[in-house]
Amino acid sequence: MSNSILHKASSRFYADHGWLKSAQTFSFHGNYDPERLQFGALRVLNDDTVNGGKGFGRHPHDNMEIISIPLEGVLEHQDSMGNTAVISPGEIQAMSAGTGIYHTEYNKDEDQPVTFLQIWLYPDALNVEPRYDQLDYSKGDRQNKLLQILSPHRDDEGVWINQKAWFHMGDLESGFGIDYRLKNEANGVYVFVISGEVIVNTQPLDTRDGYGVWDVPLVAIKAVTDASVLVMEVPMKW
Repeated sequence: MSNSILHKASSRFYADHGWLKSAQTFSFHGNYDPERLQFGALRVLNDDTVNGGKGFGRHPHDNMEIISIPLEGVLEHQDSMGNTAVISPGEIQAMSAGTGIYHTEYNKDEDQPVTFLQIWLYPDALNVEPRYDQLDYSKGDRQNKLLQILSPHRDDEGVWINQKAWFHMGDLESGFGIDYRLKNEANGVYVFVISGEVIVNTQPLDTRDGYGVWDVPLVAIKAVTDASVLVMEVPMKW
């Protein structure tokens, strides 16, 4: 028997710091609910908008897999491993914080905001050597398909991280349906609707809604309108 959990966009936590507006699916910093701590290994799903020229100053992380996916605007990254990079829509960035890193994230554009998803996963091994990865998937075929953008394997499609997780992005036309078959049936799938309306199994979802399902071999996704979705398969136990 399958299990599921629904997180409507309106039920997310919100933080407004002036330069930063953050919608948080799970408990984060000062926003806490013991019923909204994580979905399996998925610990953070923040939908952040940063004003032009603003950003997060130098700060530390350790023992966390950190993924950034810009949706609008341009994000600049610098870290203590010596990486300096700019990521734009159609790109994904992953960091294995491992034994510890410092990094900064800034809106590269002085005039326009940047909106990006910041996602944290618990790793499957602690105190690994920190690592950075970045991929341009913009030319990949995700029209009425689910394009893999993250995996646990160095030689697989997408960036790779220290967790047995797979991320896929899809742009679906109204009326189109597609099934996602789990790589590991012990995992769960969390579908986040970037835009549009979809039905996941029998659950209607709107823009920025999230829906987690586990104890299933596959998840059926049907677009009600033109829609973009992020599909995250993650371990429920690790």
